[in-house]
Amino acid sequence: MNDPRAGRRPPFRPEIELLEQNGITGVAFKRLHDPDVIPLWFGEGDCPTPPFIRQATKAALDEGNTFYNHTRGCQELRDAIKVYLDGLYGVDVHPDRISVPGSAMLGITIAAQFALSSGDHALVVSPVWPNIYNVFQVTGADVSHVRQRQTPEGWRLDLEDLRAEIRPNTQAIFVNSPCNPTGWIMRRAEQRELLDLCRERGLVLIADEVYHRTVFDAPVAPSFLEIADDEDPVIVVNGFSKAWAMTGWRIGWVVAPRRHAVQWAALSECFNTGTAVFTQHSGIAALTEGEDFVRELQAQYSRGRDIVDHYLKDHPRVRYSTPEGAFYGFPEVEGLRDSLAFVEDVLEQTNVGLAPGFTFGPGNESYFRLCFAQSHDRLERALGGVVQYIERHG
Repeated sequence: MNDPRAGRRPPFRPEIELLEQNGITGVAFKRLHDPDVIPLWFGEGDCPTPPFIRQATKAALDEGNTFYNHTRGCQELRDAIKVYLDGLYGVDVHPDRISVPGSAMLGITIAAQFALSSGDHALVVSPVWPNIYNVFQVTGADVSHVRQRQTPEGWRLDLEDLRAEIRPNTQAIFVNSPCNPTGWIMRRAEQRELLDLCRERGLVLIADEVYHRTVFDAPVAPSFLEIADDEDPVIVVNGFSKAWAMTGWRIGWVVAPRRHAVQWAALSECFNTGTAVFTQHSGIAALTEGEDFVRELQAQYSRGRDIVDHYLKDHPRVRYSTPEGAFYGFPEVEGLRDSLAFVEDVLEQTNVGLAPGFTFGPGNESYFRLCFAQSHDRLERALGGVVQYIERHG
């Protein structure tokens, strides 16, 4: 008798079966919320969301805003995002381009669904936050990377390196600027060159700009919104987590080609039925009342960067480039071969939580990442412990 299963693939998709937990949570979950640990492993500080944002959500709940709303986000929030972006960048973003499907990460997930199918190729600029690889892999696409170079002037992307990695079946390019974990910021001229390349080749450019306000030498980082047209193959993803200390709220937005407004509404409905309506009022408050708070955080993060520089910049066993944006240090340790074992041992011996370099893509096994968004006294204690550990384990 013929086996009806013969020639069929396993019941569950191999792209899903092969997924692994990323190296950050793999370390952090073992001692999550342990009060003895100084947690530099996640991309957040110890400053809670400010009261004026929390109060807006409380008021929305008290007013009974608990029902379904537009799956692309409530009109008031989309209007506030438009006003914010127009004022920040000197542009005129068409309202149909703006959607609020949920978290910024969900925006990237839906963007990948727009761009990729089985048999396609996605090119990721790395080092990069590890879940980006997973998002693209679950589409069935082949995923590869082009690595930034660490130069004496800091991290840089050579666009010729990127061009060399494009294949006939390349369908999407992902770039995160300012970059988690390196702090690299893409220059305006580089953005223009990359956008022109995507236009010529018919490639979807997915630009993660969630650290757009976490910069140190300017009010805001360059954005693809300043150069892209309404129908360019560009999806810009942003959110509230970093600039307004709202990591736990899981709310972000996308600016996509105008012709896809209906499709964003449909996919948002499939994935999430839209962001929780009462949290959308927190986003309105952040955008309309939050500029002073954004600047306070910028100043705090800048001081945190100075502290990291003090401990690591001139250390004889550490190669470290001062980041231009975001709030991470990404140091390389001389002789380090196993970044996971390193951060696990640092955690055990010093109670400092770090992220292992390997999880940010190939070529990063000798690196680790630390988040300097913590309050300065805790950051000083943490870095003192890490440096002592490195010196004890020569």
